Amino acid sequence: MSHKPDPNKSVNLTIDGIPVTVPEGTRILEAAKKANIKIPTLCEHPDLCKRAICRICVVECDGRGKLVAACANDVWEGVSVVTNNLRLLDIRKTIIELILSNHPQDCVSCVRNKKCELQTLSADFGIRESSFGRIEDTAKPVIESGTIVRNMDKCVKCGRCVEACQEEQTIRAINTSRRSHDYGISAPYKQSLEESPCVFCGRCAAVCPVGAIYEHDTTAEVWASINDGGRRTIAQISPELTLDGCGTGKIITALKQLGFDKVFDASVSEQISNSELNAELKQRLSAGGKGKLPMITGNIEGVYRFVNHFYPSLADHLAVGRNPRRIFSEEIRGKYAEEEKADVSAITPVSFVPGIAGKYGAGGKTDFALTSEELARMISLAGINIAKLAESSFDTVKVDAPKGGVDAQKEIVRGFAQARKVLETVLNGEFASQWIEIEV
Repeated sequence: MSHKPDPNKSVNLTIDGIPVTVPEGTRILEAAKKANIKIPTLCEHPDLCKRAICRICVVECDGRGKLVAACANDVWEGVSVVTNNLRLLDIRKTIIELILSNHPQDCVSCVRNKKCELQTLSADFGIRESSFGRIEDTAKPVIESGTIVRNMDKCVKCGRCVEACQEEQTIRAINTSRRSHDYGISAPYKQSLEESPCVFCGRCAAVCPVGAIYEHDTTAEVWASINDGGRRTIAQISPELTLDGCGTGKIITALKQLGFDKVFDASVSEQISNSELNAELKQRLSAGGKGKLPMITGNIEGVYRFVNHFYPSLADHLAVGRNPRRIFSEEIRGKYAEEEKADVSAITPVSFVPGIAGKYGAGGKTDFALTSEELARMISLAGINIAKLAESSFDTVKVDAPKGGVDAQKEIVRGFAQARKVLETVLNGEFASQWIEIEV
């Protein structure tokens, strides 16, 4: 039987000669942080399990020749840990150079430039080029459903994305494949993500340390609309959106300077969406109402993919009401066209969403979605110092929301792993509430 650490028991050790006391079960990496000692890592991620794949974090313990991965091994009483000497430095540099030998050298044009963990490690170790030569790039970036870009030439095989998809999100759309030099990450049978169970939550991109998986940047299309004299470009942003510590007022001013004709409050679309869903629920509760209970909704369109793929028998529980992005594209865009006496087909709506998940389902001149990172790049490209801007208010447009909703018993479920547990209770007839909202 394996030993279960007791967090109430203390362990005494030394790290680079510094005495440290930590709870039993603490990893060497975490103990080093307590001593203000930084051990370099690449595969490590605070939200994922112990990994020990890249081996950059190896340390020496008690003068033994065998190296220990600091990210995956717990401390023990009296151990003397060495995190930095010439041997360890050479090993880490060799590992990084080996990774670089199989990694594109297009840092300047890479979407993760200055935010890449491999780039940071290379700079920290003073590595300008790999002494192992270069392996030619063979793969091209693949755009998946206009949402995610995969560039497997840049994959460092850390496995973060696989664990996030399989264990954290329980989607299992991607996995490791092949061995040795051919080892890689792919969907089953080399499918596209659209053909796989992928729900485009973007979690794989969020944990990727390099530029192997990232959002599909559509700012060029938005710039084209802004610079097209025959079109009007309107935006909606959440009042909760911040950028570099700046609030909504400054962001509205920045958007106007970028060339957006109007900037609307996204909470209006959210209120309309909620009203439509309440009206739909009332109809489901009425005698002879269509659609089963509980009604299932989601804050991203990937939720609907999730239910349809993994729980097809619950498909008729899914609400048909529009999400806030579609309401903005259809309802508010239409009302704005009426007020301005403009051609609705010449208006480009752009919703700014908190993450990649909000981009799925958008695309084309009638429905753009940009993340806050894309907005930041647009502001930077325009040379705008957002912190120096004055604050502006939202523009307004008169829209009507459906009336006659109900006081619903709504249960909010966060994440697909938890959603599975709740949907299983629905299948078993054990769920009591009228409405399930799955948030990702």
